[in-house]
Amino acid sequence: MRYHKLKASDEPGVYIMQSPKVTEADILTMANQFARQRLAKGRELSNPDTVQSQMQTLLQDYEHEVFVVVLLDSRLRSIGVHEMFQGTLDTTTVHPREVVKLALKHNAAALIMAHNHPSGDPTPSSSDIQLTKHLKQALALINIRVLDHIVVAAQGCTSLAEKGLM
Repeated sequence: MRYHKLKASDEPGVYIMQSPKVTEADILTMANQFARQRLAKGRELSNPDTVQSQMQTLLQDYEHEVFVVVLLDSRLRSIGVHEMFQGTLDTTTVHPREVVKLALKHNAAALIMAHNHPSGDPTPSSSDIQLTKHLKQALALINIRVLDHIVVAAQGCTSLAEKGLM
């Protein structure tokens, strides 16, 4: 853990506060770091609820849309989390070519996509559904599976895979 106000204890998953004063911003920073750790290289990501929870922690507080790709190996272990595109309040442009390049560069076997809705509503738009299908088709041509596209908002997450929208 890199955060200077925390120290790992001898007990796994337990941390000791090193500073008597911790702000709300400190807590959010720590939560974001924990989420990134849980998605770190080598971690198995076969539990959809865990992935959704970590994505919500990472993306829910952005004031603009952010598109993230989690690359996975053939055993569904994380290769890395990549914030690929940033947009405006209600849209972001995703370039499929760049997603394909990233997946090939890291020799990914599968991936999970996620983006946030700053409006607070995790309902996927028709553009979200269309983009997911387009990326899934493009990546299928090079044998990379798209496992999910998660829409994150303050009110929760929506998994396009769970909704049968992929």
